[in-house]
Amino acid sequence: MILPKSIIVPVAVVALTVATPASAAPQSMPTSAPADLSKTARLQVADTAVDRYQILSKDEDFVFDFGKSGIPFANRKTFPALTGYGTSFSLGSLPACGMAFLHLHPRATELFALTSGHVHTEMVPEGNVLDSNKKQRVIQTDLYPGMMTIFPAGSFHTQVNPDCEPANFSAALTAEDFGISMVADQTFSLTDDIIAGTFGQSIAGEDIERVRGAIPGATLIRVEECLKKCGIQKR
Repeated sequence: MILPKSIIVPVAVVALTVATPASAAPQSMPTSAPADLSKTARLQVADTAVDRYQILSKDEDFVFDFGKSGIPFANRKTFPALTGYGTSFSLGSLPACGMAFLHLHPRATELFALTSGHVHTEMVPEGNVLDSNKKQRVIQTDLYPGMMTIFPAGSFHTQVNPDCEPANFSAALTAEDFGISMVADQTFSLTDDIIAGTFGQSIAGEDIERVRGAIPGATLIRVEECLKKCGIQKR
């Protein structure tokens, strides 16, 4: 049977598409990650869970010592054993009259629990979450030992210790690499025109640089009113 030309061409294309080239040779794949990769990177590309335990070959690989490490949080970089489990953990202390600068975690929800002291928190959820007055809702909590709150991923939040003694806390985050975005610092990294427009021209052009310079570089600041109450000298 002779096929019409309109059919011959598509059939030929299909035949060429599904044909396996005779010259194609199997490609060898590496059986293990290169040794020059970090332990975290090798865990990320491990073929099986069994291979992961070969990379974490020492019992001490499964221990993170907050006291000795000098690092306040355990994530997949500082504690590679967390790799693949989707979580991080922080243990720390908020000093008397200390306030965590307004921040958010772009890739994780945070569970913040207090073990001693008193901490006041404020959290701004995503847009269109309004209060009874149809304004942006701000969720405030006062935490004491044994109490916990939640900061959903991407929500602006801060913690304040309004008392004269340190407040100790622990925090679990739902990502191995949670990230931290400092709201004020990153906002004022934009160009002057964008900042002025964002704030409805309420900040004059000559004042924008002054505001930039006044933003603390650290993640923790001290509350002036509390310092006076507690008789603590500002550093």
